Amino acid sequence: MSTTISDPPYNYRVVRQFAVMTVVWGVIGMAMGVFIASQLVWPALNLELPWTGFGRLRPLHTSLVIFGFAGSAQFAASYYAVQRTCQARLFSDALAGFTFWGWQAVVAIMLVTLPLGLTTTKEYAEIEFSGAVLMGIVWIAYAVVFFGTVMRRRSRHIYVGNWFFGAFILVIAMLHIVNHLAIPVDWFKSYPVYSGATDAMVQWWYGHNAVGFFLTTGFLGMMYYFVPKQVDRPVYSYRLSIVHFWALITLYIWAGPHHLHYTALPDWAQTLGMVMSIILLAPSWGGMINGMMTLSGAWHKLRDDPILRFLVVSLAFYGMSTFEGPMMAIKTVNALSHYTDWTIGHVHAGALGWVAMITFGSLYHLIPKVYGRERMHSIGLIHAHFWLATIGTVLYIASMWVNGITQGLMWRATNEDGTLTYSFVEALEASHPGYIVRAVGGAFFLVGMLLMAYNTWRTVRHPATAPAGLRTSAA
Repeated sequence: MSTTISDPPYNYRVVRQFAVMTVVWGVIGMAMGVFIASQLVWPALNLELPWTGFGRLRPLHTSLVIFGFAGSAQFAASYYAVQRTCQARLFSDALAGFTFWGWQAVVAIMLVTLPLGLTTTKEYAEIEFSGAVLMGIVWIAYAVVFFGTVMRRRSRHIYVGNWFFGAFILVIAMLHIVNHLAIPVDWFKSYPVYSGATDAMVQWWYGHNAVGFFLTTGFLGMMYYFVPKQVDRPVYSYRLSIVHFWALITLYIWAGPHHLHYTALPDWAQTLGMVMSIILLAPSWGGMINGMMTLSGAWHKLRDDPILRFLVVSLAFYGMSTFEGPMMAIKTVNALSHYTDWTIGHVHAGALGWVAMITFGSLYHLIPKVYGRERMHSIGLIHAHFWLATIGTVLYIASMWVNGITQGLMWRATNEDGTLTYSFVEALEASHPGYIVRAVGGAFFLVGMLLMAYNTWRTVRHPATAPAGLRTSAA
């Protein structure tokens, strides 16, 4: 993975910009998450105002962490990795700069409009028509920059991480455009062209694949670059990584209907989603094992390297989440889990344990390099961040698992005469201790994020020890 050829000067400016905004949106989005989690413990925190209620702030939280935090992280990582692996500068500095400012504008639109109730009401696609159009334009510019850079690569081979980044970019463009087809009424109000069960099917074809491609495939591109780089070993099996890629993108796109079990969606479509979800376990675990086995002969590095710990723990959560998801897609299991906090726990096992953890590890690796520093300001703070994030994630998902199973069992319990044993309020009261633990876990995670922000700030302000972008080792 190294060569004596001197690297060409890279565009690290846009990488630095996206890396910093990843941290900024991470702090804001996660603080919003802790606040709305606290609202479920202390409802008075809704403040009896329409724009501060849980119903308005919850979609804002998900949008900020998905598009602001996770989106900026993938822009930063893909722009960094594609230059390093292709040994070529970004296709267009101006267009790359447009993607940065355009993407921040999109997230800012969400920050303003969603609390005002200007929303499509579609999960992970709440941004209204004009904002959605801007998002599509920025994404197309992103595709031009990324694939243009791949086309001008100095090596014939295209590294597998770029395959994952490329698939993530193409599929998200398709999902976004199809799901946002709408008839606009004004700048911030539109009606979808679909209706009824068709609208639901298109939405969850988008919704699940937003998870599958925006929150999985792009981060697998990060995994295939940053895990081998941090451990300083080649990926365990390059052949397995290719099989992983093709199997994942072939199967994932079909899994969306499992979100619509026991609804008006045709039964055959529900079953198709269930079957594809179960089969999806194989490529997902193949990728997880490939990442873990890259540490063969180097596990001792985990003793002293907190960055590698983030990357390895993220793979463990990826494996756990991609086992839990197919199990929850089975109709009989879904009958218990659907609409309960178990689903929330599953989502955050992936969001906190997989997406956020691999982002933290990747940024801790990347930031010193693009700023010309030898390392982050404080390794001790990275250790502290790791333990806060890990403990916070475990508290969060365990409390939601317990809550979810409790809710599912209480909702389906019946007396001998067929009446419900428990009222909804009784199930809610039983969930309250879990909401307290969830808020505490979220607070742990947020404190870790604040430590990262401080560590990043001190690293950026420290004088450079080497010119960023001019290094003697290739990807």
